[in-house]
Amino acid sequence: MSIEDCDDRALAFRCGDDWLYGVLSMPGRMPTQGVLIVVGGPQYRAGSHRQFTLLARSLAANGIAAMRFDYRGMGDSEGALRDFETITSDLRAAIDAFTKAVPGMRELVLWGLCDAASAIAIYAPSDARVSGVVMLNPWVRTDDGLARATLKHYYRGRLLERDFWRKLLSGRFDLAGSLASMAKLARSAFSPGKPDAGAGSLSSPLPQRILAGMQAFRGRVLVITSGADLTAREFCDVAAAMPAWKSLLEAPRVTRRQIDKADHTFSRRMWRDQVADWTCAWVRGE
Repeated sequence: MSIEDCDDRALAFRCGDDWLYGVLSMPGRMPTQGVLIVVGGPQYRAGSHRQFTLLARSLAANGIAAMRFDYRGMGDSEGALRDFETITSDLRAAIDAFTKAVPGMRELVLWGLCDAASAIAIYAPSDARVSGVVMLNPWVRTDDGLARATLKHYYRGRLLERDFWRKLLSGRFDLAGSLASMAKLARSAFSPGKPDAGAGSLSSPLPQRILAGMQAFRGRVLVITSGADLTAREFCDVAAAMPAWKSLLEAPRVTRRQIDKADHTFSRRMWRDQVADWTCAWVRGE
């Protein structure tokens, strides 16, 4: 079955008093595996450069049902706009609709990029129907984490670029402004953090809350990161610095992949296709 031959079907389902809308991509025969693609950030179900649409069709072409949808306040769906930390009801409603539309489904995987990866990591242990999670460039943003990642990965890289030195020597580079920015980042990076309110607490830092979700979830996990993305670099730095994260990511149930030159949304076709291939193979257990 080719990607052009998959069967796309519109879905409408309720979440509280609001109607939500999505698209189900079905293989030629009734599948036993399905992937719910969760949208991250202020965008709708197609994704940046149609990434989610193409991923869903690629999954369907490989015998895996795929559903993508707009949560409340986004795209065609009704309701007030909300962020990734307040879409628990949307996720549950979408899973209800997905499992009803694909009654033969025995394995359900949640797939998310950026803050959608964070949302599904926190949600997954609360729903026994979820058997696996795919997280791309997870959002673990904190002020000090961003500062450290920027100093380490952005400014260090800039010092190795010819364009930086050309601008500096020609007087077109704002050296004073850049040094002030670096000093501000350094103060944030090395300032004492807030006391930990407990890993599962809503007032605890985001990295700890995501970690708590992944520790409580007992299914399989696939983590895909971009080598040229600051969000991914911040996640990798946090994971390397926290023994609990390191232990989790080294567990047999966790698979890690990275595309060294990819940007945040895997915008080039070869990057997008690699993500789709890894996802399909991992879902099938290959």
